[in-house]
Amino acid sequence: MSTETTLAQQLADFAANLHYDDIPVAVVESIKARVLDILGICAAAAPLETSRGARAWAMEQGGSAQANAVGVAQALPASLAAFVNGVLAHSLDYDDTHLPSVLHPSASVIPAVLAAAQAKGANGTEVIRAIAIGLETTVRLGMAGFDKESGNSVFFEHGQHATSICGTMGAATAVAALYGDATLIRNSLGVAASMASGIIESNRTGGTVKRIHCGWAAHSAISAVNLVRFGLTGPPTVLEGRFGFYQAWLHGKFKASEITDGLGKTWSIQDIFFKPYPANHFTHAAVDAAAALRRAGITPELIESLVLGVPAPNLRTIGEPIEVKRRPETGYMAQFSGPYAVAAGLLGGGGLEVGLDDYTDELAQDPVRRQIMAKVNVVPDAECTAIFPMQFPAVLTAHLVDGRTIVEKVLTTRGGPDRPLSFDELSRKFRDNAQRTLSSDAMDHLEAGCRDLDQSENVNDIFVHLSTIDADAPTASIPSTHFTSATV
Repeated sequence: MSTETTLAQQLADFAANLHYDDIPVAVVESIKARVLDILGICAAAAPLETSRGARAWAMEQGGSAQANAVGVAQALPASLAAFVNGVLAHSLDYDDTHLPSVLHPSASVIPAVLAAAQAKGANGTEVIRAIAIGLETTVRLGMAGFDKESGNSVFFEHGQHATSICGTMGAATAVAALYGDATLIRNSLGVAASMASGIIESNRTGGTVKRIHCGWAAHSAISAVNLVRFGLTGPPTVLEGRFGFYQAWLHGKFKASEITDGLGKTWSIQDIFFKPYPANHFTHAAVDAAAALRRAGITPELIESLVLGVPAPNLRTIGEPIEVKRRPETGYMAQFSGPYAVAAGLLGGGGLEVGLDDYTDELAQDPVRRQIMAKVNVVPDAECTAIFPMQFPAVLTAHLVDGRTIVEKVLTTRGGPDRPLSFDELSRKFRDNAQRTLSSDAMDHLEAGCRDLDQSENVNDIFVHLSTIDADAPTASIPSTHFTSATV
């Protein structure tokens, strides 16, 4: 097959030929907000035990001082800085999500681009352009593996973490676009495909390995590009070939049109949903519906019972077994509980409605919250099922002690294109996260740097405070990683 027509060549041509001025203003503003969002999550995740482990491993490797990592005073090789920051970005399940592919694109792409940009000395517009290329590539590769008939990602059906697998490829495309032409980009895709990885058994039976997935994707992306810069090459048919990416991962079941249709003309980036709440995305509409009850003056003591209707495929994640979901033992388990989401929304919390402080081990076992959760049944809802997975909707029905029934429907997911978060709202989320490790002045500095990213000469200034944060700060307000078989 001619390299002129392969999928990798088409992606490479898109990346090589895209100019900053070709990117819509709305996409540029979205990327600035995503950089702020990811860095705020990194700051909040810095004290985690797994974050300490990632930093310790990276510092032990040695190498040239090229880029900064959150919580590491000395500069690291770019690939290792990207690893650390990617681990932190994905560690709190708070990073953005593309629907319906259920990918988390920014946690791989942004750490890779920022580290490579520091190593190369790229300016802000080059960084934004590279991130745009990386996010778009990641989403399109993920959507090629989405089965519309079943409404599910084929990657996930095979136990594969599409986030890190496609994220490696998207991040490699982004980093390569900082460094060279279409040939370098195509070869970087060809090499990165042999590094793309991630299995999600830890979602089922435990372990913290998932937290490294986006870090390893970012590390692999920079490594692949640098290997190509030093002479390695990749197969031109790396994506669609008989022994290529989609054959290896999906047994050849993919839709090439999702990669190529409208490439360079239509953008998927604004379809990536910001997460307003630090919990499984399936629970977010439940928070919103319960919060609507609260704002209407419905307090817990007025409620006889509650029925949370959700898409049928979501039931096993946030509603079963119901006895466990009504009595989560840890903050982590609460993040996957529909009844807890209802309790959190009814009571209200920090951040944009609820924040990290509302998902602690102590609150998971709080008697008041458990009284509310005991009143909640989670059931499949036909209207919600018909909408899923384009949205993660919920219908909450409250039966009151005075005989009234109140229904709150939330059919669109907050943070997506139908209910976008403004930069100011994302700033509130950022501050709720970053204040755990950064001073007010440092947060002001970082927010200004992200807001004006397109005007910066380099990205070094972003890390002035991030690299020297107190990584030994207490973690009491961060959800525990404790996992039991009951969460399966």
